Amino acid sequence: MQIELLRQAAVKHKKEIMPPYDVIMDLEGFDAICALSEHLGGSTVYIPNVKTIFMRCLEREAASEFDGANFHALAHKYGLTERHLRKVLPCAKKNRSVNRG
Repeated sequence: MQIELLRQAAVKHKKEIMPPYDVIMDLEGFDAICALSEHLGGSTVYIPNVKTIFMRCLEREAASEFDGANFHALAHKYGLTERHLRKVLPCAKKNRSVNRG
């Protein structure tokens, strides 16, 4: 299939593109849809919300700023709960196991 012919047809008949691919076309363009199709074509893909996608990055960033006691400030800054931070921060895990001892 000639890619340019496909591109022209997609632009001309944009309303015929199925959701959610129409949104991808609007946001990222024809080439993005083709790249996704090439890498993921034929599979079912769930796309979580942005915070979930980057949760580990947030956790690493919070860990780099953790001073042993600033759970509240970090939770507020990164939109996480103190409980979640206590579960994922390595130093907090060590302290919990020592306190439960």
